[in-house]
Amino acid sequence: YGAGYGAGYGAGYGAGYGPLHDNARLPKADVAQKRLSVERIYQKKTQLEHILLRPDTYIGSVETVTQQMWVFDEDVGLNCRDVTFVPGLYKIFDEILVNAADNKQRDKSMSCIKVTIDPENNTISVWNNGKGIPVVEHKVEKVYVPALIFGQLLTSSNYDDDEKKVTGGRNGYGAKLCNIFSTKFTVETACREYKKLFKQTWTDNMGKAGEMTLKHFDGEDYTCVTFQPDLSKFKMSILDKDIVSLMTRRAYDLAGSCKGVKVMLNGKKLPVKGFRSYVDLYLKDKVDETGNALKVIHEEVNSRWEVCLTLSEKGFQQVSFVNSIATTKGGRHVDYVADQIVTKLIDVVKKKNKNGVGVKPFQVKNHMWIFVNCLIENPTFDSQTKENMTLQAKSFGSTCKLSEKFIKGAVGCGIVESILNWVKFKAQTQLNKKCSAVKHTKIKGVPKLDDANDAGSKNSIDCTLILTEGDSAKTLAVSGLGVVGRDKYGVFPLRGKMLNVREASHKQIMENAEINNIIKIVGLQYKKNYEDRESLKTLRYGKIMIMTDQDQDGSHIKGLLINFIHHNWPSLLRHNFLEEFITPIIKVSKNKEEIAFYSIPEFEEWKNSTQNYNTWKIKYYKGLGTSTSKEAKEYFADMARHRIGFKYSGPEDDAAITLAFSKKKVEERKEWLTNFMEDRRQRKLHGLPEDYLYGKDTNYLTYNDFINKELVLFSNSDNERSIPSLVDGLKPEQRKVLFTCFKRNDKREVKVAQLAGSVAEMSAYHHGEASLMMTIVNLAQNFVGSNNVNLLQPIGQFGTRLHGGKDADSPRCISTMLSPLARLLFPPVDDNLLKFLYDDNQRVEPEWYMPIIPMVLVNGAEGIGTGWACKLPNYDTREIVNNIRRMLDGNEPLPMLPSYRNFKGTIDELGPNQYVISGEVSILDSTTIEITELPVRTWTQTYKEQVLEPMLNGTEKTPPLITDYKEYHTDTTVKFVVKMTEEKLAQAEAAGLHKVFKLQTSLTCNSMVLFDHVGFLKKYESPQDILKEFFELRLRYYGLRKEWLIGMLGAESAKLSNQARFILEKIDGKIVIENKPKKELIQVLIQRGYESDPVKAWKELQNKSCCFHFQCSSSDLLFLTTGPDFNYLLNMPLWYLTKEKKDELCKQRDNKEKELEDLKRKSPSDLWKEDLAAFVEELDVRQCSEQMIGGKQKVTKAQLVEVMPSPHGIRVVPKITAEMKAEAEKRTKKKIKVRNIWMLQTLLLDLPQYRQSCRNTFLLAELNRPTTCMDVGAHPFCLCFPGTTKQTTLPFKPIKKMKRNPWSDSESDSESDDFEVPSKRERVVRQAAGEWWHSSGAQTEQSCSEIPVELLNTKRVKRYLCYFTSQNQAHGQFRLGCGSDQLR
Repeated sequence: YGAGYGAGYGAGYGAGYGPLHDNARLPKADVAQKRLSVERIYQKKTQLEHILLRPDTYIGSVETVTQQMWVFDEDVGLNCRDVTFVPGLYKIFDEILVNAADNKQRDKSMSCIKVTIDPENNTISVWNNGKGIPVVEHKVEKVYVPALIFGQLLTSSNYDDDEKKVTGGRNGYGAKLCNIFSTKFTVETACREYKKLFKQTWTDNMGKAGEMTLKHFDGEDYTCVTFQPDLSKFKMSILDKDIVSLMTRRAYDLAGSCKGVKVMLNGKKLPVKGFRSYVDLYLKDKVDETGNALKVIHEEVNSRWEVCLTLSEKGFQQVSFVNSIATTKGGRHVDYVADQIVTKLIDVVKKKNKNGVGVKPFQVKNHMWIFVNCLIENPTFDSQTKENMTLQAKSFGSTCKLSEKFIKGAVGCGIVESILNWVKFKAQTQLNKKCSAVKHTKIKGVPKLDDANDAGSKNSIDCTLILTEGDSAKTLAVSGLGVVGRDKYGVFPLRGKMLNVREASHKQIMENAEINNIIKIVGLQYKKNYEDRESLKTLRYGKIMIMTDQDQDGSHIKGLLINFIHHNWPSLLRHNFLEEFITPIIKVSKNKEEIAFYSIPEFEEWKNSTQNYNTWKIKYYKGLGTSTSKEAKEYFADMARHRIGFKYSGPEDDAAITLAFSKKKVEERKEWLTNFMEDRRQRKLHGLPEDYLYGKDTNYLTYNDFINKELVLFSNSDNERSIPSLVDGLKPEQRKVLFTCFKRNDKREVKVAQLAGSVAEMSAYHHGEASLMMTIVNLAQNFVGSNNVNLLQPIGQFGTRLHGGKDADSPRCISTMLSPLARLLFPPVDDNLLKFLYDDNQRVEPEWYMPIIPMVLVNGAEGIGTGWACKLPNYDTREIVNNIRRMLDGNEPLPMLPSYRNFKGTIDELGPNQYVISGEVSILDSTTIEITELPVRTWTQTYKEQVLEPMLNGTEKTPPLITDYKEYHTDTTVKFVVKMTEEKLAQAEAAGLHKVFKLQTSLTCNSMVLFDHVGFLKKYESPQDILKEFFELRLRYYGLRKEWLIGMLGAESAKLSNQARFILEKIDGKIVIENKPKKELIQVLIQRGYESDPVKAWKELQNKSCCFHFQCSSSDLLFLTTGPDFNYLLNMPLWYLTKEKKDELCKQRDNKEKELEDLKRKSPSDLWKEDLAAFVEELDVRQCSEQMIGGKQKVTKAQLVEVMPSPHGIRVVPKITAEMKAEAEKRTKKKIKVRNIWMLQTLLLDLPQYRQSCRNTFLLAELNRPTTCMDVGAHPFCLCFPGTTKQTTLPFKPIKKMKRNPWSDSESDSESDDFEVPSKRERVVRQAAGEWWHSSGAQTEQSCSEIPVELLNTKRVKRYLCYFTSQNQAHGQFRLGCGSDQLR
């Protein structure tokens, strides 16, 4: 009507308005014709006529269309192909089919639907045995109900929107539309309730209604609709193959979506048993990328929702049903399910694709094929064709919450792998587009590049690009190019260290200017295979030469560049594409002779084989910048000596490079470094020289040798710089600072910046001064969470707990000096026992200092190296001292909890090495709480910004919790007064104030990795283990100190005795020295029994012993070569002959002898106790002094009360639950059990006779099962097994007198991410020796294969079983962790 009215009115009014005034001049016939046209324009149609005239409004298009659809072909089954059909015809068939399915919702006893399609007779029939249509006359319409609902429009049982129905019918058109578009339409229904059988036929498009037939009926209900489509309306002549295949598929749809109903098609039962069986029809013969059958994840969520999921390779696909209606275009029900899956999958993908291209939800969805069968209350659709369901999820009438099992299956069904493959492909495409380069003669936009003249030309394969370490090295290279010319050589400086592309994110690589510049300069194309020699001609340079400093950092830069080429273009390495340019580390010269050395061991060999080497001039070259331009020209003139090529030797090179740089090779890298440390240690023990690469005849180098002999030095030095020593708790940088402070022995404060300069000068520090100044600042910090004992004094603003030390002032503005406690912790007398190192022929800091208490426990330690990480908390200084005193008295040390100086909160133990740190909170009234302490290392400003501010302002997801807060804290104290509503406070109190206000943090100490006194990395299980090892070493060094002091005091006593005797004999005239030659005097003194200077002689003896073991400087050697020395007698002043001086000298002699006798009576333990007493006394003085300084601050009483905790506040004790303890215990047991399994696995798996004996047993399956839990402990025989593929830990030496497993876990269990707030700890002595080797709880004993005698007789198994039984003597047996076999 609207269309007709608009068009007719516009045409009639707009066109006819003008001529209407001229009607008088028109003939009468024309006027009549105009009036008839108006009637033609404005027509009224019956509803039946309108449906036939505009069918597309009701049933969709009646024109033939061709599109891809799922159909069922007899010879193929379900398949997706191009189908030519008329949507209207498909729709009228579907309406009858859905009506039959709807009957199942009305009658749950309905069990069968029969569909008959007869193309030859153009007849379709749909029969169901559900409840029949009531055969009764409608009292209002005065017609039988079946005739009403099938023969009259706008009649339905679905018009009551208040009734929640899960049927497909809605608008009252469905079956009538089928009647209208049929030449013959017959309804037959039997109703047992009314005992009648109704049958009626309509013809001529529902234009003629046949006679209604009513019969008595006493059988089972049924309804049958038979119709002959009016094919002329659809411009068809017969029911062709395509439309029949489509209708057949709908019959299969019904079999899959209508639960509990068997479907018969043309008299045959369809082989579909439920929705899951139906889904298999779609996936027949379909495989994934690897050729395996697609994995289907199925879940029947509830009675209304059933979901299946599998991998899709053709974008997002869905097959869905709403109340048995095939929603071929999906809808909100599909989105509702798909969004849940996408949300979970995208989290997994992001974790596995941290470094790749960003993935969006629709991209994840493109890899999903989802099947949904659901029942929805009163669904709505976007058209009468019902292909897209539009009802909002909140109105579904049910929910579909997918289970964790379903999500886990979705993650493992191949979708995630497919997404990751797509991500890699996309990343590669982007890299090829943005980062690859092509060959050009000249390139622009690369700053600092000095391009070779022939680069990019036909001679480019002969060109070499020199990559230098920084601009200064580039200057050196450019100087050298004056010798070899600029045609074949280009130079480009690197800015520090390259990115490790093997582990870098896609974004990092795309945005890395340096990598892109190298690619552009060389003309590389990402992932191109440069296998043949001809492919190298596409590059601008035929070789890359690496020119770095000859130190460990230079080796790392070389390694990173090798890794860059190997990861992206491994084929280039086979063409000897990479070279390095080496420069001397040391040069020695004498007269006009000069010798260059390219490695320290080579220099050491020369030094040991050269007499009077100290007469040579020795110059150390710390970097390329040390060389002059003249020397650069000499280097390039002798290119054959300095140019070392990298030669590819096979797969072992690939494995070595991957080992050094792959994130997946953490455990292998640990073993690699462990073997290196052990090898170096053995070489030292046996006096063997270190292995070196660059000898006089070295022309090339394999990548394997480079990794295992040069790069390993960097990795080891990285650990040495990052992980402290057990002995003094210091890292090398900190030790250099302490060494300089001891050497300077400043009595006045010094600026931090000035001290940093002194450290660089006195200790040969070769790195940046900024980090050195930060080290000095850190050593002086004393706020809560920093040092328990600061070795330097903070004079100025060195940082506070407000910002965690980041608020320290500039190093040029703050001063420091040694703390009075420093020399009490590190007694000067012990310096004589230490092994001092030499750098640039300069005596620098010792290998480690020897404090009187383990400083690594006092101040804690943190560091991340290569393969290992270290994390130790602080422990209470007095507890450590008391434990040492207990051990000196022969007692075991007591367990220690982490402790931080001035921390007012609590630290509770949850399990072995698991702690909870709690702040302090109290309740002031029903709306106010007071926070007076934060967890350790939760800084005040950070807490305010990240906790309180969001609570005050709220976020998008959470409403505000508090109404206001006030701050009363200082730089040393914390005080927040927080206001909130009474209701909110009650809720927070019920949940736990510590938890709500984030006043509890977890502390896990599973990475107590330290260097022991021989420079070997070792993992410790507890602070007691560290204390015990330190105790043994320190006690031994007290014995050495006593020996040294006895020798020194003896020498000093002998010196004083000789001096006193000499004076007395001179006074008595027994010795005459006047007017005699020196040689004669010396002979006289020797004859009279005088010794050469005893102190000097004793020191010479000590230095000889030192030089026998350690390196000595040339000055030391000269000192050792001097003869007898009587200057201590002959150089005495004349006034020593006076009586007073004579008596004083005799008194000094007697005192020294008494001091020596006293020392001899003391044991090493006594010396240690004296040092501890002096230290504790000074510690008390310092702490009292700090308290007095704090108390003398001029503050009013009101101000003092303001910053102090409120006295009337009710302290809240941190909540403790048994569940938290149980969870911690469970984790501990799990770790122990896995450790036992793996220890046995590593021990036995390599033995062929054992594998043969238990080939068919359960234990072999256990041994072969991969360990997926946390890393497990190693054992002392790991390195004996060359076939072991999983070396997870260091083969640490057993710690003496240990009561725990003496071997370590890997670094990966240093922190527990799922750690919960624990309960209050009870101080209990830790588990006794060996107990933790046993799995707790009852275990099922099964028949066990006997372990062969020849296996038990193997040496390593015997040794291992001895260890086990020593740990389990009280039990007489021990169980294997797998819980099914036992070894007696």
